[in-house]
Formats: sequence, structure tokens, C-alpha cells
Amino acid sequence: MPEAIRSAWLRWLALAAAVAVADQLTKWWIEAVLEPGERITVAPFFDLVLAFNRGAAFSFLADASGWQRVFFIAVAVVASAVILYLLRKHQGERLFSFGLALILGGALGNLWDRLVLGHVVDFLLLHAYGYHWPAFNLADSAITLGAGLLIYDSFRGTRRGERLKTSGR
Repeated sequence: MPEAIRSAWLRWLALAAAVAVADQLTKWWIEAVLEPGERITVAPFFDLVLAFNRGAAFSFLADASGWQRVFFIAVAVVASAVILYLLRKHQGERLFSFGLALILGGALGNLWDRLVLGHVVDFLLLHAYGYHWPAFNLADSAITLGAGLLIYDSFRGTRRGERLKTSGR
């Protein structure tokens, strides 16, 4: 692998690792500071709360009988493998790779929780006028931001435009 390509690949992997580590550090900190269900008001619309999520995003399937843990572990492993492949293939495309690295880091952070704890630690709680967004964490934020960047990047059409030029169309 040429040095420039290896360097880009390692930068994206380092970003993903930094996201996963930051996610784990914030979860460790919140578990040291709060008891489950305890809240600290940070702003009129934002609290810190310690919550354990056995489901997926927004506690989807949290009340299932336990099969969901293995299912979400499998999904995270397969998604991580696909993302690694895409990162390697498109590592020179900065915005696309940045989004993928954020998603990978978030997926690995939540995967660690599922493997080690059996649930995901959530602690960020947004609310307004009596309505609450389900608690989430840094990994979820990275995944959401990364997905947003991928969507934005898809509208730019960079890869499609490059393919059309090289295919002679």
C-alpha cells in the first residue's frame, strides 16, 4: 500500500478510535457521578441522566426478551466491517470518509457497551415543554453526525461524477 494511502487510512481509523475512546470515557465519568435515573440539570432544555438501554436507538426493542442484544451486536460487527471496506476504498474522499469514521467510532463505542455490560449507557437528555427526546450518548451523536455527513455528501454527487468522467459518459 503506498504511503499516502496508508496515511489516510490510518487517519480515519484514528478518528474512529478517538470517537470510541471519548464515548467510553464520557460513559465512565457519568457512571461515576450519577446513580441510575438520577438527573443533573445543565440548562432548561438539557439534563445529564444515567440510563441503561438494552435496545437500539430511542430504546427500540428495549423490552424484548433478550435476543436483541445478540442481534445488535451482529449488526454492529457487520456494519463495522462494511464501513472498514468503504473507508479503505474511498479514503481519499474526505467528507465521505469523515462521516464513515464517525459512524464507525460510534458503532464501536456502543458495541463495547453491549459486549461488556449487556446494555448501552445513555446520559444526554434533551427536553422542552414537557416533551423528552430519548436519552442518548456521544456514540449516538457521532453516528447521527456521520450519517448526516453521508447524506450531505450524497447530494454533492462527487463519487458519481468521478465515475461518469472515468467511464467516458
